Amino acid sequence: MRMYDILQKKKRGEVLSREEIRFFVEGYTKGEIPDYQASAWLMAVCLKGMTDRETADLTIAMAQSGDMLDLSSIEGVTVDKHSTGGVGDKTSLIVIPILASLGLKAAKMSGRGLGHTGGTIDKLESIPGFCTELKQEAFLKAVQTTGAAIVSQTGNLVPADKKLYALRDVTATVESIPLIASSIMSKKLAAGAQCILLDVKTGSGAFMKDLEESRKLARTMVEIGRHAGRKTGALITDMGRPLGYAIGNSLEVIEACETLRGKGPIDLTEVSIRLAAGLLELSGFSKGEEAYERVKLQIQNGQAFAKWKEMVMAQGGDVSFIENPDKFPKADKTASLLSDREGYILSMDTEKCGVASVELGAGRERKGDPIDPYAGILLRKKPGDFVRKGEILAELFFAEKVNPAAAEKTLLEAYRFGDAVPAIPPLVYESIM
Repeated sequence: MRMYDILQKKKRGEVLSREEIRFFVEGYTKGEIPDYQASAWLMAVCLKGMTDRETADLTIAMAQSGDMLDLSSIEGVTVDKHSTGGVGDKTSLIVIPILASLGLKAAKMSGRGLGHTGGTIDKLESIPGFCTELKQEAFLKAVQTTGAAIVSQTGNLVPADKKLYALRDVTATVESIPLIASSIMSKKLAAGAQCILLDVKTGSGAFMKDLEESRKLARTMVEIGRHAGRKTGALITDMGRPLGYAIGNSLEVIEACETLRGKGPIDLTEVSIRLAAGLLELSGFSKGEEAYERVKLQIQNGQAFAKWKEMVMAQGGDVSFIENPDKFPKADKTASLLSDREGYILSMDTEKCGVASVELGAGRERKGDPIDPYAGILLRKKPGDFVRKGEILAELFFAEKVNPAAAEKTLLEAYRFGDAVPAIPPLVYESIM
């Protein structure tokens, strides 16, 4: 088998065999296939596409290129949740303890924030003492005994994806549904859970800004999961506005605590409940309205918040910060962003909200950049609200060394005003189960 022949075949739009796809993935991971041939293959896929079967075969080969986490020692149904990324999206901190409180086993590997999107690991590490780097044995034990653990991804998890993603980033081959889907799902398959729920974001703050493209991505990933023998579903949720009011690591942890206590923002609470109910349904624990009501009850009766504290303690975090979020250190300085006009907020450019938080120090533009865990934004007004000139739109939090002018300008540009009450998009567009 020759890589040249595989390139010719895909260039003509022909369907590759499972063996040809595995030959490419294994060869490139081992360094036997050079970057220039891999680049040509990626471009051919971007231009000619892949069938569902090809995409599934690519994903499975990528998942098997490194460590495959074995969760068979964990008693019970193992579940995982993945978000395609957004602004203010702290749902994992809410959904995972809810599921654990209901008896499911949530074994989750998460990433750090990059660009305008936040990362679950950065949020968790704003809790003093919280350890996100557990060895495999400790990770499995935490899931078995506590019901849940959230850790950073291991070094040898899906090495094929690490190499291919870096190459896609510099060869204009990022925007391809098969390549995006295989990148995401290879990590989910390697993480080992029996049930996988995908939170596919759509809108101005999402990677996929077009609803129809978000649908295609969601359906492709669900088919991959099912092809691999995993119970897989997806929700397509709105990221045309930030989720909740807090943007920034410790600020989002505080808002997650409030939500688990039943006092969180309506939008964040609703999306979190829908996600948790979706995993209950996938796992066979409950269906439809019953699943939704069971999740709501776990918040109302305090069991979800109790499990959250147990999770934090099991991973070395200082639970006193969860019990009393006022203990979190405050940013050095604050500033209020005032509206320069009057009217209804019609919409927000959510990506600009995320960029503004990065400019304040809450995120990173490049991997490895340091972040300020206490920097960020608390929104006071969102789409649908009426605002008077001079009223506070948001509060900004930042370190002494940071000049907030750039963030203020970026955030103000995110708001679009009008005279009429706007139609607000749904929080959840579609459920694929």
